[in-house]
Amino acid sequence: MLRHLSIPTLAALVLSAGTAFAQDQTTETPAEDSAPAASTGFDLGEPVDQGPRPGERYAKEQFGDWDMACIRTDGVNDPCSLLQILGDSEGNAIAEISLFRIGGGGQAVAGATIVVPLETLLPAQLAISVDGGAGRLYNYSFCNPVGCVAQIGLTQEDIDAFKRGREATLSIVAAARPDAPIQLTMSLTGFTAGYDQVDVVDN
Repeated sequence: MLRHLSIPTLAALVLSAGTAFAQDQTTETPAEDSAPAASTGFDLGEPVDQGPRPGERYAKEQFGDWDMACIRTDGVNDPCSLLQILGDSEGNAIAEISLFRIGGGGQAVAGATIVVPLETLLPAQLAISVDGGAGRLYNYSFCNPVGCVAQIGLTQEDIDAFKRGREATLSIVAAARPDAPIQLTMSLTGFTAGYDQVDVVDN
């Protein structure tokens, strides 16, 4: 099962669902002549799991430390990207990267959407380096209730470095502690196999 960053949102949905259920329980009165289903002695069954619903994200396949994450649609083919959740030393989800290939022959052969926590110091930018090499800085595009988002382009040189590398380091800066950048490790195990299978998006 894929982990998500939007834990507060999930909690809010659970709470709202619980409230709606409580309201239904108080407003609906069963008919007096209806007997409890359990008293019949028959197995009434349970709903069959129909899998992810339209708009939900699911893991189609795994490549090492990367998931082929797809969004369920009503179409024939669901759009997919390579996904990795980045956590701290205690296993808490801090950021996520979702990567796809780009067609069209431009300088960027791949794109990635990186989500980091709110209250990130945006002017400090996002830094990415591979195996301790020279890094690159990327700007953040926007923030929403889930987090702040960087939408970046990756050159063939960047992708080749990912394929050769063992791990990449993403560095973000919290607004509350600008003097202590947070280093997140992105495993590159399975990247090559996953990259060769991920969707190509026309630019």
